[in-house]
Amino acid sequence: MTVFGQTSLVVLAGALLGAPSIGSAQEADYQLEAGYQAELAALAASPAVVRALELVDERDARVMSDLLQLTEIPAPPFKEETRALRFFEMLIDLGVDSAWIDEEGNVLGMRRGTGSDEVIAVSGHLDTVFPEGTDVTVRQRGDTLFAPGIVDDTRGLVAVLALLRVLNESDLRTSANLLFIATVGEEGLGDLRGMKYLFRDGGPRIDAFISIDGAGHESITHKGLGSHRYRVTIRGPGGHSWGDFGAPNPAHALGRAIDYLDLSADAITRSGPVTSYNVGRIGGGTSVNSIPFEAWMEVDMRSESPESLTRIDEVFQRAMTRAVIEANAQRREGDELTLDMELIGDRPSGEIVESDPFVQRAIAASLLLGIEPTLNRSSTDANIPISLGIPAITIGGGGEASAVHAPGEWFINRNGTLGIKRALLIVLAQARTPIAS
Repeated sequence: MTVFGQTSLVVLAGALLGAPSIGSAQEADYQLEAGYQAELAALAASPAVVRALELVDERDARVMSDLLQLTEIPAPPFKEETRALRFFEMLIDLGVDSAWIDEEGNVLGMRRGTGSDEVIAVSGHLDTVFPEGTDVTVRQRGDTLFAPGIVDDTRGLVAVLALLRVLNESDLRTSANLLFIATVGEEGLGDLRGMKYLFRDGGPRIDAFISIDGAGHESITHKGLGSHRYRVTIRGPGGHSWGDFGAPNPAHALGRAIDYLDLSADAITRSGPVTSYNVGRIGGGTSVNSIPFEAWMEVDMRSESPESLTRIDEVFQRAMTRAVIEANAQRREGDELTLDMELIGDRPSGEIVESDPFVQRAIAASLLLGIEPTLNRSSTDANIPISLGIPAITIGGGGEASAVHAPGEWFINRNGTLGIKRALLIVLAQARTPIAS
């Protein structure tokens, strides 16, 4: 046995997989070292791996059955327990050496390797953006499946299960341990709570991490987009719109704060590292003829640069404080307004360099399958390990989709197996799968 013989089998592997030549890498926006082409080609030409890739096609109907089943188990934010239990049962049924649900609610299954204490994690997230009570029944029209959450990230979850299934059925053993995970809290105010628990609160060892999120098979996200999210609440005495006129009005102050934020943040986001800001939700008040006793909003700020994210956060805080100070100075009667800025989301940024072996293997696996990969930055579960310098990427689970995060979210199983095959090759390469010489 040898690990990744250096004889170049690019042409042979391309023929086996029905893929075009991979020489196009020289014309793309990325750099691929030749050694990784040979490594992935030799891996893909191994009889056991060829069989595993065939099984991806043969078991596609089972993957779609899993997709329908898990999609119709609601997993609203902070209420993923029912779907987590079913995913746990599916891991057990497929076969892992150990499985457990941790204190945060993440589901984990370990498939032990043959020669290393390294751990490669493959993960999808359990939660969707849709609130409790949303109808998640899958509806089919032609080749298109419609349901809230069917793509993000139920497709990722079933891709994780598909990898475990074909590894077991083909009896492919990896040198490194493989940890299959379904995380909680990836979306919105979940603030990556599942990942923060895994990587910051005494979770298991993880040396490299793959998040399978959504559909598609081209993207390789190796850069984390950082964000800060706040819930701003301005409170005051309230009162009658006529009888208490002159008392400070939280809604007026909130409007002023938004205007100051918009003016100041616009100026600093027009140049430098790409940075954004958004007031996404606003509320407060009891009736049209009442001065609100409180007004609130939720604000999202993002940047590809940690320094720029800190800068726009400072601009935001100055704008909020200025607005309330001025509103209090303007008041004619009543108690002063108070300001509360609660940090409800803190996602770190960072990146794994393109030359990292993990990213290089993902590029090489893509090209081997005839896929022209795109390297991206986004906000995903991988943000946490990326920020800690742990090799991590996010990829799609195959197929085509749109209207993600909308009630009309849809999925078409077109080239669905291609995404799973790519994930399989990346996992096998990173886990240093022995192959016959």
